[in-house]
Amino acid sequence: MKLFELQSFNDDGLKMIERGTPSPCLGEVIIKVESASINFRDFMIAKGLYNPNLSLPLIPLSDGSGEVVAVGDDVKNIKVGDRVSSVFWQDWNADVTTRMMSTGCDAAGVLSEYAVLPEAAVLPIPDYMSYQEAATLPCAAVTAWTCIMAANIKAGDNVLLLGTGGVSIFGLQIAKALGANVIITSSSDDKLARAAGLGADTTINYKDNPEWGKQAFEATGRGVNLVIEIGGGGTFNQSMEALTIGGHISIIGALSGVSTELNLLNMVFKNVHTHGITVGTREDHEAMNHFLAEHKIHPVIDKEVSFDQGAEAIIGIASGNHFGKIVVNINS
Repeated sequence: MKLFELQSFNDDGLKMIERGTPSPCLGEVIIKVESASINFRDFMIAKGLYNPNLSLPLIPLSDGSGEVVAVGDDVKNIKVGDRVSSVFWQDWNADVTTRMMSTGCDAAGVLSEYAVLPEAAVLPIPDYMSYQEAATLPCAAVTAWTCIMAANIKAGDNVLLLGTGGVSIFGLQIAKALGANVIITSSSDDKLARAAGLGADTTINYKDNPEWGKQAFEATGRGVNLVIEIGGGGTFNQSMEALTIGGHISIIGALSGVSTELNLLNMVFKNVHTHGITVGTREDHEAMNHFLAEHKIHPVIDKEVSFDQGAEAIIGIASGNHFGKIVVNINS
């Protein structure tokens, strides 16, 4: 079988190689991977920015979908022929309070014609979804879902989303399905127009409006209930400006810096809830799948690339030109 392997932390560190087709051990399933999708984390891993102490070589990508072609003797809940997607955290579920193994980082990923995963690290995909759509779910969609559930967002609440990458677009779709009002930011008017077409109630070009947090507050009349914060140090204080009293900031990334100076009194006066979100549990993924199926939500795929373009697509995601998700077709 063919697969990509991260052999060193640089732009040329991803190499396509060939290995024998795997067989399952106890507790494992073998998936013929149809499609995979790319997250910004995958770029950071490839560059050595996420964890420079990772053991190499490593098969990249956490997010993939395909058909089960073999299972270990003790596998009970997954069978040959099932359509499944990977699960981001292989060892985090409702009964486990710690986690150590994430697909495509601490454990082998899915940028491979065949992937070996523990039974606990796969879930059936919604029947109405294509393999390409299902491949976008494990990281970005579950992250957006977990942020929204943690803030208990309901109809009439206001949600602020930063940018138009995978997490923000899933956040838009999920929040609108719940009946929330959505504000979204971007530096591209074209992307903002696309977001409006998906239901965004207010769009803000943050380059034209550097006080976008204040503008978001004013657009709602009372502030937002949730900000899904991807920027980190460079955007956190504007996110604070946008919040209503008792609002939530879910911190999922730090694209513009890992530290900032906080006005603690402002946090006290607004009764701010801040929490870091690292995707979610297997149960979060499963609950999200049911919600997406109930509302027939189709993931937004910006573009699809061929298997041999996988390394280029991982490095290229740093440009930020995409809207939604980038998919790599492997056996499709």
